[in-house]
Amino acid sequence: MGFWSRIAALAVRHPDAGDCDCPPGPPGEDPAFSTAVTALGAKLAKADGRARVSEFDAFAEVFSPEAASEGNVQRLYELARQTTHGYESYARQLARRYRNCPGLLEDVLDGLFHIAGADGAVTDDEEAYLERVAELFGFGPLSYRRIRATHLGTPDGDPYAVLDAPHDVSDADLKALWRRRIADAHPDRIHALGLPEEYLDIAHAKSAALNAAYDAIRRERLEIATARG
Repeated sequence: MGFWSRIAALAVRHPDAGDCDCPPGPPGEDPAFSTAVTALGAKLAKADGRARVSEFDAFAEVFSPEAASEGNVQRLYELARQTTHGYESYARQLARRYRNCPGLLEDVLDGLFHIAGADGAVTDDEEAYLERVAELFGFGPLSYRRIRATHLGTPDGDPYAVLDAPHDVSDADLKALWRRRIADAHPDRIHALGLPEEYLDIAHAKSAALNAAYDAIRRERLEIATARG
């Protein structure tokens, strides 16, 4: 079972997906979803003006289609990547269809970040694309900053941004927030959800970024407390 079948099946039974507008019938029979994900991945590859083979390979890794449909997916991908025009309508379609499944939408966004970084760098145009998709998915600026930070870090190196925490958060609340973020990004979740194995690398990277941010804040607070005596 490929990514689309798995994610459609998850949407049916996911705890926060009670009101999802999921298609009837056997899990995975959601051509609208697969078309939208393919188009978003292809148009992201074109966002910097250059669609590379490495970006399709990255797409195929995280949004792996079933063997029977691989040819159709590649043809759709080649067609969609000719221009970025129309990507917003695909993002809106996914947002409407899975509006009560933010975890699944974040999984898709994680996959898009993976595609953007497939050639070793994420350009300003690709970042603008990702930020707009996140906005259309319903993620606010702070949530997008958190998601971006787990993939690319923060321009100012602010560890609070990685955890999406205010600077005056209490130690107890900070620890609770860190635990919640780690649970969302933990590789075990990838196994539990049945997502492709390539998502394990994404999950490990996100977990490492969250742990590093939490450790940095704790060290900073300990240093401040020690200096104050």
